[in-house]
Amino acid sequence: MNKAITDGVVLMPTPFAAGLDVWSSGDGTPGSDTYENAANAAFVPADQDFGGALELLKTDSVQKLRYMGQTTLLPGCYLRVTARVKAVSGNLPSVRIAGYPVQPGGAKVSGVPEFGPATALTSYGEVVEVSAIIGTGDRGGVDMVWGMDAAYGHLGLDLTGSSGGVVRIDDIVIEDVTSVFLRDMLAQVDVRDYGAVGNGVTDDTAAFEAANAAANGRTVLVPSGNYLLNGDVTFDTPVKFEGHVTMPDSAILLLRRNFDLPNYVEAFEDERTAFLKAFQALLNNADHDSLDMGGRKITVYSPLDMQAAVPDKTSYATRRVIRNGQIEAGSSSNWDTQVVTSQATYSPSDSRKLTNVTNVANVPVGALVEGNGVGREIYVRSKNVATQEITLNAPLFDAAGTQNFTFRKFQYLVDFSGFASLSKFVMADIEFQCNDRCSAINLAPSGLIFHLRDCFVSRPMDRGITSIGGGCQGMLIDRCQFLSAEDALTVPNRTSIALNTNANDVKLRDCRATKFRHFALLAGGNSIVTGNHFFQGDEVHNGVRSAGLILASAHTSAVVTGNYVDNCFIEWTNEQDPTPDHTNGYSFSALTISDNIFLSGEVAPWFSYIVVKPHGAGHYLSGVNITGNRFRSLNGSIDRAERVDTTYADLDISRCMNVVMKGNSFHAVTTQVENVAEIEHNQSTPSDTWVIDTAGHLPFDGHALNSDAVVAHGAIRNANNVAQYDMPYVKHAEGPDNDQLHVIWPTPVKGKVSVMVRMDSR
Repeated sequence: MNKAITDGVVLMPTPFAAGLDVWSSGDGTPGSDTYENAANAAFVPADQDFGGALELLKTDSVQKLRYMGQTTLLPGCYLRVTARVKAVSGNLPSVRIAGYPVQPGGAKVSGVPEFGPATALTSYGEVVEVSAIIGTGDRGGVDMVWGMDAAYGHLGLDLTGSSGGVVRIDDIVIEDVTSVFLRDMLAQVDVRDYGAVGNGVTDDTAAFEAANAAANGRTVLVPSGNYLLNGDVTFDTPVKFEGHVTMPDSAILLLRRNFDLPNYVEAFEDERTAFLKAFQALLNNADHDSLDMGGRKITVYSPLDMQAAVPDKTSYATRRVIRNGQIEAGSSSNWDTQVVTSQATYSPSDSRKLTNVTNVANVPVGALVEGNGVGREIYVRSKNVATQEITLNAPLFDAAGTQNFTFRKFQYLVDFSGFASLSKFVMADIEFQCNDRCSAINLAPSGLIFHLRDCFVSRPMDRGITSIGGGCQGMLIDRCQFLSAEDALTVPNRTSIALNTNANDVKLRDCRATKFRHFALLAGGNSIVTGNHFFQGDEVHNGVRSAGLILASAHTSAVVTGNYVDNCFIEWTNEQDPTPDHTNGYSFSALTISDNIFLSGEVAPWFSYIVVKPHGAGHYLSGVNITGNRFRSLNGSIDRAERVDTTYADLDISRCMNVVMKGNSFHAVTTQVENVAEIEHNQSTPSDTWVIDTAGHLPFDGHALNSDAVVAHGAIRNANNVAQYDMPYVKHAEGPDNDQLHVIWPTPVKGKVSVMVRMDSR
């Protein structure tokens, strides 16, 4: 690059032969004294070394020579000023290149160097060449760094030292030497050319913005150094970082042309800072919907507080994606679980509040709540220190009164809980390497459609995905692997859970989960669980098994289909009901469990694959469909595939409505049930009352509440073996367990019938 050639910029000053009226003995500014007719200056037309030359007698302590023309100084342009000088007589002075820097309005630029290094003249007649380089940026070899404020200068030289000597000066030469400093003159812009210092103290924001403005599609180079940027910086052009930048939390660095994590790591060096700054830019950038981690693995040593990285936002609802990388938890005490014990009061009338909480200021938001009558996956959604209140994500089923609660705040690799609301956020193709040090993801308290797809949640210490509120509304979990850190532990000793939800409309699809305490607790309704494989067994003979899938809402309105339920079971409970006794509503209702594979091995005989666990009295089944499933036990049989857990209460089995359990297969399951059940009865002795026992035929030990048909197999005959054609009627729910049918005939008869018996009402 040479501005004299490319832009027609005039750099060379007027020769001395053209007159001394443009050569000042002052600063060179308009109106300053010139050497025209000066007593101490004369033009020598025929010097043997220089041809034409200025002969100058040094009379001042600093004898100045300044060209009064305005030599333009452009950003990124570097000028070398050269002068040849020889001593003629008298005292021998020193010589240095000098200049007067001027702002666009004519004012002097203060605080910048105005001269270069001095060279002493040591003998008469010896030609000495002095030079200095002037430019905007602090580059190696630049003697006079004038920054971005200087528009032009009055350039020349100084004579210093003893006065009284006479020197001769050849025409001063000014030339563009920018090419010396540019690695690629056509493709690269250096931020130092626009005033960047890179000392970690000077604010280089303006220089970075100026470099971007000048780049016009060329790459901007950030050379070695620590560049402090106190304000927002946007690059519309590619950037190459050899040095690094430092920014306050509030300042945004936006790399529009190379927006990916590897470039942010180059910019900030620290991986944690780089990830958070890239996330900040993602949420403040309309040009990109996704942050590509570039397949990079970053290691962090404390939770990534995602909202703190975006201090200007407490909610966000525009689709954004983070994808393609790994996030690993490094060894650090920052992952330690925070445990607080406080006394508090709970009332079912205000079912999501704890009141009069002692030490409430120290109870962390997002902490797991433990105590008597507290269901699983109850979290602190928010707190009010002034009123000593805590808001919970869900009610408690039996905690009325005052007691001590334990609050456990797990630490998460990626924590969104600082947002009030976060919607339409996607994390894809990411491995969360928790390394049994921390949990993986903590959702925002509210929001719609958080989507995790094609990810690995590897070895979380406590939780894979935690929802402390409604941030799971419409959540999608697709094709993810949840790999437990508790494989070596027996089932009773496991504590980790892959995920929980509180809100409705969750889709859990095509995932795999290994040996957690529970795979998922779904507390909302209208969920779809399909295509997943979750397994939780151990090597203990006749060992206990934990629930793989927990449905924590009585009216669940859920579909569970096409899953592989391996050495665990589906548990259906109402443990988040503040008044768990049934008084009104739909009770345990609206659940479809269809076309799943249920498999177990080495389990106790009382193990079952589908368990209903009411936490209060009076509940019943309504609108339940269990069809097309495959139940199989290995290395020993089990008593039945379904049962009621009566730890807290039993079902009112006499009130069941619209229950379908058909088309299932049973292998090594002793009691094989269905509804409607077809039971054959052979009456060998005449009787007017045929007693048909349904025990072992109806799901959940149901009552014989109804029958759809009584069909005779051949003739019904009296004691004389004469065929009878009378119609019987049926009495239901007979016997001490209400599980018998009485088929009543007008007269004593014998024969064989099939009865279609139901344990429900329509």
